[in-house]
Amino acid sequence: MKLIYEDKIVRKPGVCGGEPIINGTRVRVKVILDNLTEGHAPEQIVKSYPTLTVEDVKAVIAFP
Repeated sequence: MKLIYEDKIVRKPGVCGGEPIINGTRVRVKVILDNLTEGHAPEQIVKSYPTLTVEDVKAVIAFP
């Protein structure tokens, strides 16, 4: 069984320095984690980064 983040979070050499990003975007996992740490709800993050979905944010929460 695939975990929730396996299709959503990828590392691509040459994209954002190889850091984990949301697949199909250039939004780094760290950026989403920083927003969550600041107290932003997933819906607020999606408004700030329209290429994301709430499911993308949930995948970051599940990412080890």
